[in-house]
Amino acid sequence: MSEKHEIATSSIQKEPAYTEAIRQPLDTVRLALGERVYVKLRGERELRGKLHGFDQHMNILLSDAEETITHIKFDPVTNEEITSKTTKTSEMIFVRGDLVILVSIPRRAA
Repeated sequence: MSEKHEIATSSIQKEPAYTEAIRQPLDTVRLALGERVYVKLRGERELRGKLHGFDQHMNILLSDAEETITHIKFDPVTNEEITSKTTKTSEMIFVRGDLVILVSIPRRAA
């Protein structure tokens, strides 16, 4: 039985040093403080901006934010989907956590 354990542990690869600071999921977001992030929201909305703060409910504070809203309409005559996008910029924006679907942080070099 110990032989199986040795095989299993020997196949584990060493992770990059920054992952050692990650113990809980929100630690990943904490490492992105001060960096530009992508946030996908409910209602076909997306945000990109510099992350200034967040809490356990995923309420988020972004600066230099760019919000993209996708409008989807259906043409009843041709039965086609018509998509348009609106973009707005904000110097500072607060996002309520229950709207957040995804937070993507910048990729780090290993």
